[in-house]
Amino acid sequence: MSIAKYIDHTLLAANATQDQIVQLCKEAKEHHFFSVCVNSGYVPLAKKETEGSDVAVCSVVGFPLGQMDTASKIFETKTAIENGADEIDMVINVGKMLDGDHEYVQNEISELKKVVGDRVLKVIIETCYLSKEQIAEASKLSINANADFVKTSTGFGTGGATYEDIQIMKDAVAGKAQLKASGGVRDYETAQKYIDMGVTRLGTSSGIKIISGGTADEGSY
Repeated sequence: MSIAKYIDHTLLAANATQDQIVQLCKEAKEHHFFSVCVNSGYVPLAKKETEGSDVAVCSVVGFPLGQMDTASKIFETKTAIENGADEIDMVINVGKMLDGDHEYVQNEISELKKVVGDRVLKVIIETCYLSKEQIAEASKLSINANADFVKTSTGFGTGGATYEDIQIMKDAVAGKAQLKASGGVRDYETAQKYIDMGVTRLGTSSGIKIISGGTADEGSY
């Protein structure tokens, strides 16, 4: 499979404009990326711009902090799906995870999965704030709640994906969920190594650089 089909072509910046989202969708169609990943407010535009193509629309929910209440995340998820989102990338409440409130974290993921249904739910656990044990535990909570993917990062925390964290997640889910590496995936070599480790999706704003064998700027998602 082409490496392009592993890529969620991503633009989640606070200052992302309509024209930039249109360009994102154009690039995704041209290079046959798996999806475009946008904030929920841009889902209708992304759906319109990708209509008739093989590009899916992915919406983030509770992004990037994850600290809003569950009801708010449910509402955002429902709205994103009504507006055409094919996949949802939700951010867990990292503070609850650090507090050891595993029941809250799992229940929230479960509630969102009920809304998502047969569509894909990816759970962003924001690995940079968690210990190795907490990364493993958050991954297990995700599969207990029937999530489809466990994802490393928002790209807005203190760090992004690492090979070590992906290995911990892989061991924890034991084939019961897929893996998405995001945050700092900026070149072909890095992307390919994640794929070789078993990652089935890459969240990146550097997709074009990756498929062309280049390296994106340090500031890229």
